[in-house]
Amino acid sequence: MDYSDVLAAASRIDGLVLRTPVLEVSPGVFFKLELLQHSGSFKVRGAFNRMLSAGELPPSGVIAASGGNHGLAVAYAARELGVRAEIFVPEVTSPVKVAGLAALGAHVTQTGAIYSAAAEAAAKRAAETGALPVHAYDQAEVVAGQGTTGLEIVEQTGGVDTVVVAVGGGGFAAGVTLGTSATPGTAPGAGPGRASGGGAGPRIVAVEPERIPTLREALKAGHPVPVEVSGVAADALGATKIGAIAFEILSSPRVESVLVSDEAIVEARRTLWARHRVAAEPAGATAYAALLAGAYTPAPGERVAVVLCGSNTDPGTLTTP
Repeated sequence: MDYSDVLAAASRIDGLVLRTPVLEVSPGVFFKLELLQHSGSFKVRGAFNRMLSAGELPPSGVIAASGGNHGLAVAYAARELGVRAEIFVPEVTSPVKVAGLAALGAHVTQTGAIYSAAAEAAAKRAAETGALPVHAYDQAEVVAGQGTTGLEIVEQTGGVDTVVVAVGGGGFAAGVTLGTSATPGTAPGAGPGRASGGGAGPRIVAVEPERIPTLREALKAGHPVPVEVSGVAADALGATKIGAIAFEILSSPRVESVLVSDEAIVEARRTLWARHRVAAEPAGATAYAALLAGAYTPAPGERVAVVLCGSNTDPGTLTTP
């Protein structure tokens, strides 16, 4: 995969997804408000690109496993394209997301304690029905679709030194890495790292919860490995291991892996609401937690884009533990 795949995806999904706004919250620090996207997260970009890349969709429609956000995106895209969507979610999926899936007309099955169990059930069902599988993070079309967020960041900010992005299965961070790979990397101390098949670009700070370190553990091992899944962001960042495509791309020297605690994620979520009236779910606040908690500290004059990636949450929990 390379930058050209992201450009092709941008053309394919043009007019179907929102060009979400960028807010400069302090000099040189930008929020990319991808939580304002259709279905409440960036996931709809990859869902549309996967479906539109497949040509004629089968009568049985599309099928996906999800912690919630991907399912909402697939359900939304399927509704817009007039096809059936069947979504498998784990039991930890928030009631807000399950209700959203039903409202979008998806056929929903809750099964298993974690995402991987739902994924196994979805794969079995797809083999039975012939529905098109839309993977949450480990399909080239999905990664390329997510990468269109990176294109917009570059265009809307005029270029940044660093992009801070959350990691679960890694498809979003990988896509953003590719989508920013045509721009020069100028971050202080950053070399001209290269994405998979791509050119130079800004540093990518890949942020994970300490309790779900899929990328960190894969980088240590030299290949994707399973990790335990728990914590406040488990419903959206709860992949048991990094995707193969994401691992290849995020192994780039452009990428810096950092971890944040659940407490930092909760505080970032509260702060986003208190200071900016941005209603983020825990996963959506994870990238910001890295800056707020000091897991990543920008150098003086460094231009940084922080991607706020999901808003599928109960607003009543924004000011409570």
